[in-house]
Amino acid sequence: MPDTRVSPRERLVLTAIVEMYIVTGEPVASQAVASFLAHKEGLSSATIRNVMVALDDAGLLEQPHTSSGRIPTAAAFRYYVDQITHQGRLGARGSAGSTGAGHQGATSPASGPPPLSAERRGQIEDSFFGVASSHEYLERTSHVLALISSGLGVALASSPAGQVLEHIHFSRLSVGRVLAVLVTQSGTVQDRVLALDHELTHTELETAARYLNENFRGWLIERIRSEVARRVEVERQAYSQLLSSVEELCRKGALANGEGGPAIFVDGMANLIAAESNRERLRQMLLALEAKQRLVELLTAYVDGRGQEVRVVVGLDANSPAMHDLVLIGAPVRLGGSNLGTVAVIAPTRIQYQEMIQAVSYIARLSERLLEAPAD
Repeated sequence: MPDTRVSPRERLVLTAIVEMYIVTGEPVASQAVASFLAHKEGLSSATIRNVMVALDDAGLLEQPHTSSGRIPTAAAFRYYVDQITHQGRLGARGSAGSTGAGHQGATSPASGPPPLSAERRGQIEDSFFGVASSHEYLERTSHVLALISSGLGVALASSPAGQVLEHIHFSRLSVGRVLAVLVTQSGTVQDRVLALDHELTHTELETAARYLNENFRGWLIERIRSEVARRVEVERQAYSQLLSSVEELCRKGALANGEGGPAIFVDGMANLIAAESNRERLRQMLLALEAKQRLVELLTAYVDGRGQEVRVVVGLDANSPAMHDLVLIGAPVRLGGSNLGTVAVIAPTRIQYQEMIQAVSYIARLSERLLEAPAD
């Protein structure tokens, strides 16, 4: 790992280079830094050149061409994130042999970057107008984050495992086909079409739903399935017809986790395509990002659903070498003390960090106002 212990002067120059590179995307020359920092005394072009050489030696800058200026490395962006979020020191975490934690900066909503402008908050809130369910909230979040970040907006619903039943409803669609609508106490709504082996009447479906709602509201869904199976054996004689209907509905997936795992919403792939000029690297990056299971693993690995903090991860090469120039800014979404899911931006490292950290945090907290938290 590069040595990221820098002096105040080096920090000043490095911050200037990072912020200029974010805006222009071009290598930054010493003369440009001198002009940018003209108000600072004692920083001549010669002094700045010497500082840039030191930063280059420390692994924080690199020179794409002999005659060009410098561009920040992934380590420089990590250092920059740590500085603007006032959380820890990369030099203390970036020692040889460190793993994923050494690539992360974290911020809580109460510290770090300045709050979002009133204009940006208004834009975000207008974008969520009419959202009334957790599914709509997560789907809309991926679109909004893609729009304001010019990157990839991602929203991941929490796994049904560990979810608590609030209500279940069955509707007959056609012969052998039933729609199951499952509502959890965290606000998640799951719709599934079940293909049954035996035809169930409207009355039988209503009776089955009433049995589950009256007996199992407030139970963990995983526990309901095992308890229904147990009762089928114990009470088969007394409730033969009812329990056989309930058992088949459960067996066919009314209370299942779903074949595809937790729902994930992705928007803004075109933004990354427009930002990447290297066609082969673009192809590899898209292969990594289009595998939704990879995105699920990425968010699960880096964002703690039990916490409240925004996580910033610069350089996703541990997930895929083609993603080394990407940054992830993600946060857990909480509702009534439960984990609703994760929202995140995946974008090129040339992102406006301060604004996006606050935008992700703001949208994650917005769920508490948009969705009614369950009563204690």
